[in-house]
Amino acid sequence: MSPAIRTVLGDIPPEELGTCDAHDHLFIGSPLLPGQELDDAEAALAELNAFAAHGGGAVVQWTPWGMGPRAEELPALSRRSGVHIISATGLHQAKHYGQDELEGVRDGLAELFVEELTSGPVKAGLIKVAGSYHRLDDHARHVMAAAAEAHHATDAPIGVHLEAGTAALDVIELLCGSHGVEPRRVILGHLHRFPDIRIHRQVAEAGAFLAFDGPSRVHHGTDWRLLDSLAALADAGHVHQVLLGGDTVTSTARSTADGPGMPFLLSGLRPRIENELGRDIASVIFTENPARAFAAQWREP
Repeated sequence: MSPAIRTVLGDIPPEELGTCDAHDHLFIGSPLLPGQELDDAEAALAELNAFAAHGGGAVVQWTPWGMGPRAEELPALSRRSGVHIISATGLHQAKHYGQDELEGVRDGLAELFVEELTSGPVKAGLIKVAGSYHRLDDHARHVMAAAAEAHHATDAPIGVHLEAGTAALDVIELLCGSHGVEPRRVILGHLHRFPDIRIHRQVAEAGAFLAFDGPSRVHHGTDWRLLDSLAALADAGHVHQVLLGGDTVTSTARSTADGPGMPFLLSGLRPRIENELGRDIASVIFTENPARAFAAQWREP
C-alpha cells in the first residue's frame, strides 16, 4: 500500500496536501476557557478562506475527543474553502474534562481512538495526546499508552501537546522507548514555548517531528526566538523534521479579530523564513514535511 493522508473528505496522496498549517483549530472548547469557544462555522470558513487566499492548501485540526471538534461540520468547510482538513481523535489533559466524562471512556480509550480513525463518515487522521508541565502524570501515561496501541493498530501519527513546550524527552522515552512507536510517527507540539535549542536537537536526533505552533497571542513571549530555533535545526541538518502551525484557540486570535490567525503563517512568517533561511527551506517546512508527517500506511484493525 502507498502512504496516504486521511482527510475529512477521504484519503489523499501525500503530494496533494499542499502548503500546510500543521497545528491549528477550527472548533474547540474547554471549561478552562469559558466564553472563548471556537464554535462558529462561518467564522471558521472565513479563516480557511483567508488562509487559502495566501496559498494555504491544508489545515490540521488538533482538537481531540470531548473538546468540541465538530468533525461532522469539517467536510462542508473543506469543500467550500478548497482546503484539505485533517481531524484528530485522542484526549487532552484531564483538566479539560469532567470527571464523569473521563471515567466513561478511560477503560476503552484505544478502541475509541481506533473507531474514530477508521469508522464513520468523517475519519480522524491524527491521534492527539498531551503531557504535563515538565513531567508526564498518570493521566498522560494512560492516554499515551492507549494512543500507542491505536497507532500500532492503524499506523496513525501521534501529535503531542507539550505543556509550555516541556517534557519532550520524557514523551519520546515513553512512546518510543516503552511502547515501541517509531519516532518518525511522533509530532511534538509547542516546542517554541520552551526554546531550548539543545533539547530541540536531542528530540530531532531521536527522529521525531518538531512542531513550532506559533506565533501565538498567549505565548508571544517566545515568538521572537522562533527563527533562531529554526535556523539552529537547519544548521544541524534537521530541517526535514520541522513543522509550523498557528494554534488558534480563541476567537479573538483569528485574523478577522485581533489576530494574527492562520493567514499570518504565510503572509508574515513565511516571507521571513524565506529571507533568513531560503525559499527551499520554507518549501520543505510548509509543504514537504507535513506530507511525510501526516501520511500513514493505513491499516484496518
